[in-house]
Amino acid sequence: MLKGFDTEMEIKGIVFALISAVFVGLVYITIRKIGSGDHPVVVVNYFMIISAVIGGVLAINDWVNPVGKEWLVLLSLGVFGYFAQLYMTKAMQAGETNQVAPLKYLEVIFTMIIGLFWFGEIYTIWSVLGILLIVLGLTLNVVTKKK
Repeated sequence: MLKGFDTEMEIKGIVFALISAVFVGLVYITIRKIGSGDHPVVVVNYFMIISAVIGGVLAINDWVNPVGKEWLVLLSLGVFGYFAQLYMTKAMQAGETNQVAPLKYLEVIFTMIIGLFWFGEIYTIWSVLGILLIVLGLTLNVVTKKK
């Protein structure tokens, strides 16, 4: 719903998104099962290495070398992504998976707000409805888990 309904969407992208969602769920469960047995930095480093190898292999055919400012963007994505993953791992190790994992969906809301103000993006009614569904789902998850 956030993307909108596009008849020209490639099935390959949808399949990759669904596979990614399954693996993210498995990662969250695995991190929780590991608990505090391993330091969060160790968990994050393994996660980053495995992700880089798999992502690198999948990107071989479509790779384009970054130029100019793109290197700075890639570096900032790596640094911010590392710290985000580190603190998410700490949260997963400390709390219950079913309470911590849904908070990850807040990034969609923040991303759309940044897109609106920073890049001047315009969102459709479907995008707004998608945001409302995310917020409703997060709220219902918190309320039902307290009972």
